[in-house]
Amino acid sequence: MSTQTAAERDMAALLIEALHLEDRDPATVDPAAPLFGEGAGSWGLDSIDALEIALAIQQKYGIELKADNEATKRAFASLRALTDYIAAQRPQAVH
Repeated sequence: MSTQTAAERDMAALLIEALHLEDRDPATVDPAAPLFGEGAGSWGLDSIDALEIALAIQQKYGIELKADNEATKRAFASLRALTDYIAAQRPQAVH
């Protein structure tokens, strides 16, 4: 398992809550594991789950994920990819 960052752990917690996967511990999620598909280690999510995730992200971060956007599709590859994508989309704090 890859080591999680704090941001990845927060994103894992958001996904677990949004998808009602209470049996999963955000701290033990492999951030490099695929979110979709049936392979070993995959979360095994489907398109309905993607909609739930997109809604939770929009509510928490104010970022709209569009299904027809190639960058969004790549972001759903793994928890790490999604976390990095959302971090890049968020407005930077003004100093």
